[in-house]
Amino acid sequence: MTASVTVRVPAKVNVQLAVGGLRPDGFHDLANVFLAVGLYDEITVAPADELRVTCTGPDAGQVPLDRTNLAARAALALAERHGRDSRVHIHIDKDIPVAGGMAGGSADGAGALLACDALWGTGASREELLEICAELGSDVPFSLVGGAALGRGRGELLTPLEVGGGTFHWVFAVADGGLSTPAVYAECDRLREASGTGAGIADVPDPEASAALLDALRTGDAAALAAAVSNDLQAAAVSLRPSLAATLAAGTEAGALAAMVSGSGPTTAFLVTDETEATKVADALRASGTCRAVRVTSGPAAGATVLRS
Repeated sequence: MTASVTVRVPAKVNVQLAVGGLRPDGFHDLANVFLAVGLYDEITVAPADELRVTCTGPDAGQVPLDRTNLAARAALALAERHGRDSRVHIHIDKDIPVAGGMAGGSADGAGALLACDALWGTGASREELLEICAELGSDVPFSLVGGAALGRGRGELLTPLEVGGGTFHWVFAVADGGLSTPAVYAECDRLREASGTGAGIADVPDPEASAALLDALRTGDAAALAAAVSNDLQAAAVSLRPSLAATLAAGTEAGALAAMVSGSGPTTAFLVTDETEATKVADALRASGTCRAVRVTSGPAAGATVLRS
């Protein structure tokens, strides 16, 4: 057996998050356009006397180290399916903001799954790995796939999307603390009810991906993408965390092409034209005092990838 395996897995930004009405099972149908970006966690797995999780990195203190961690759940799920010994040490070198709407926990689940598959030589098919990912959470399959994709259902039913040869440049402003994803969805439902439109599946149009947005991704046109990005959860995230409005305004005033809450937040994402503009917007956000940290990167990025084994 290999001594250890290390997998690198990217963060994501939702360039479109269209949220349907509240279903009877408590979920919402989504049209969720994911773009993987170059902020990464590295997951290393090695045989151990017991299943344990450790973590290092800027937000390591916020990461659960018990079996609720998606990385541990991924190892257990694969071990059960293939009759393997789940006693592994999973180490997460974390660089993706925690509880920031960038799928950091989902990335760890996908990374641990791929790493354990390589460590144990289970030979699981891509389809089986994606099936396990979907069981773990709505965002986990995309963390495995990377690039760009449209997620339907709860976001777990993926269709890969073509991205033009260009690179999309992003600045992310990391807020203090996190936001509960269920709480943001509940607030979205509350705001819809309060507006008089209703929040159920009979009240809200079925979510659809924007044709203009998909075309902008396909052609690599940042200005066209900026005009088409949208997030149905943004109003709810700002309602729960009003300070996000000041962060969004600071990035917009600094010249960002588009400013949006990333997923369920509270990280905010700013699309810019190039690296020079990224530096300018990042400096303005740091000076604004409206966020805890600022990160500059680009996409699309590759999905979960084995680095060392």
